[in-house]
Amino acid sequence: MWQELSLQTRINVLLALVLTLGLAINIARLALEAGPRVQAEDQSVIRLARAFVDTIVTGLNEASDPDAQLNRIEADLSRLRHVSVFRRSAAPSPDADRAEGEGRAPLWFVSLVHPEQMSVRVPLTIAGRPDALVITAHPDDEIEEIWDGITTQLVIGSAIAALLFLFTTRVIRGALAPLQQLSQAMSAIEHGAYDARVAPDGAPELAALCRKLNHLATTLGTAVDDKRRLAERAVSLQDQERKEIARELHDEFGPYLFALRAHASALMRPPEARAIDVGAMRRHGQAILDQVNAVQQFNRRILERLRPVGLAELGLCEALGALVRLWRESHPDVAIVTDISSSLGVTGETADLTIYRIVQEALTNAFRHADASTVNVTIAPAGERGGRAYTMVRVRDDGRGFGENHKLGFGLVGMRERLRALGGTLDIASASAGVTVEAMVPADAR
Repeated sequence: MWQELSLQTRINVLLALVLTLGLAINIARLALEAGPRVQAEDQSVIRLARAFVDTIVTGLNEASDPDAQLNRIEADLSRLRHVSVFRRSAAPSPDADRAEGEGRAPLWFVSLVHPEQMSVRVPLTIAGRPDALVITAHPDDEIEEIWDGITTQLVIGSAIAALLFLFTTRVIRGALAPLQQLSQAMSAIEHGAYDARVAPDGAPELAALCRKLNHLATTLGTAVDDKRRLAERAVSLQDQERKEIARELHDEFGPYLFALRAHASALMRPPEARAIDVGAMRRHGQAILDQVNAVQQFNRRILERLRPVGLAELGLCEALGALVRLWRESHPDVAIVTDISSSLGVTGETADLTIYRIVQEALTNAFRHADASTVNVTIAPAGERGGRAYTMVRVRDDGRGFGENHKLGFGLVGMRERLRALGGTLDIASASAGVTVEAMVPADAR
């Protein structure tokens, strides 16, 4: 049941228990001190009364009527407040004295702090006859004073405890108010309202928690927006890729097929003359071979765009070497310097493809837009981070850097998102001396 209570209710219950326990301990202390206090009062009163009696009965037997004189003394002493003095023959019973002396304190409390009345017998000799005065203490006023103190402590202490409880409850409610706002904000964030914010009020710890939640909501909102934009880019890239492939199939593959069909039809058409024109047949055959070679090159180029040829069969180093050779053949005036570490180790198929695509995209941008004279390609192990091994890929050119307000193309943006999904990073730095593309690729990406 305790686990089901709210934090504010738990604090209120603990506070009420502490206040009640403190009040109970204070009242118990007063009750425990009441007995010794009443006993000390009895002893003090009886000691003074006995000294007084010893003084006034001195020379009693020298009076003309000692017995009458003793009766007068007894009558005078009966007016005392905290003690009663009676002759032995006329002394009342303790129960009768207690009944007559009842006050505001209840009997159970009187019995608790003063269970037995204290009496002292002062022996006397009157005209040769033995007699005595009995001194009995009556600490009723002291008991009532103690009882009044306890009741006053109970009433005032209860009132103070109630006021303190109400004040503390109000302060706690105000201090814990940000928790309710945090709960509401979390519920709103859970339902997609990433613009929900909490005012950093309350204690410093709660204010820090509110600021962290606001930062988390901002980060989540940004991540969701990035995810949405990435999905839009992915769809756009797919559509663009399909359009380009469709255009190339229509513009290049279609004419090749048309030419092949035309030359094949020419070969199948019977000649009108009886003699076969061998030269014409050879020309048509050579044209068909040329068209087939062109179709094969076009098919290789399309396959290269879809997936690098030989990457799985020959390995990453051989595939990158073939890619670099193609760029060198097409751009002999640009120096491509490669530094591929021999200690790369075993990498996954996804990691190999990602490294290849990064180099391919960076080289494409360098040759198309940078007007560079030298391009450096570096691939080396980058150690471990968080228990995962990474491979560093860096492509740096000495051409023109990005202009002001330059926006990255779909290729680099898609590559950055691909690396982010794999747990890697892609940094692009532009300067007047060229552009540097540096990526950290998880070696175990598969």
